[in-house]
Amino acid sequence: MPLHDWKRVSAGTFHEFHNAWITELARALNNGVLPSPSYAEAELVAGQTGPDVLALEFDGQQFIADEVLAPDGSSGVATLLDAEPQVTVTQVASEAEVYSERRNRLAIRHSSGDRLVAYIELLSSGNKASRRMLDRFLDKVYSVIEQGIHLLVVDPYPPGPLDTQGIHAAIWNEIDPSTPFRFPDARHLTAVSYHALRPPTAYVEPLAVGQIIPDMPLFLDSTHYVNTPLESTYNAALSVVPNHLRERLVQRLN
Repeated sequence: MPLHDWKRVSAGTFHEFHNAWITELARALNNGVLPSPSYAEAELVAGQTGPDVLALEFDGQQFIADEVLAPDGSSGVATLLDAEPQVTVTQVASEAEVYSERRNRLAIRHSSGDRLVAYIELLSSGNKASRRMLDRFLDKVYSVIEQGIHLLVVDPYPPGPLDTQGIHAAIWNEIDPSTPFRFPDARHLTAVSYHALRPPTAYVEPLAVGQIIPDMPLFLDSTHYVNTPLESTYNAALSVVPNHLRERLVQRLN
């Protein structure tokens, strides 16, 4: 099912879908996508932030890149970075910008004994509804990347007055304002994966209403990533949307 125009339904309808998509992503990651000892948990609160899906790794254990079996018998295999993610735009931050002095950011701490290695953020319209909300979101994202926690962001909403080139441009301006991002074509929705190295690298895939959502890389360490099944989990989550509202979404695609 192609990506829908979520402006056609209320924020409450998208909220229900958003929660279902988070659940489906966590289920898929834990049942054949993530290799051991990594695992995902939905809507855990880390410090003052609330990531949508956390990918966690047991503290003190080395990441295992070999094939492993998930509980349902399927295998989760991390891809070596020499197989470069296939996206439309790749940006590498300037080391000079990354190491320059920055203002204080939010600290991310995890209350359990497990190590946080990555998280997935599915944006809602509220994340960009005001300057205060957007700044809060940008602070969280910058802090996470600064601490070496990898990040996948999906924004199904078009740019607005506060993010005229989309959410990645706003995030990238926090990381490296010397290399601003602009959409390369008419696709103005966003999926972007951040490899939280020094300097960070962003793998950006612009999206559009009516487009199939490609799988996106979710990095687990400096050299391995898994492909996150965005399309299949998106489709599974649509079942929570009432039929008459789903028809309203589909009308835009015809």
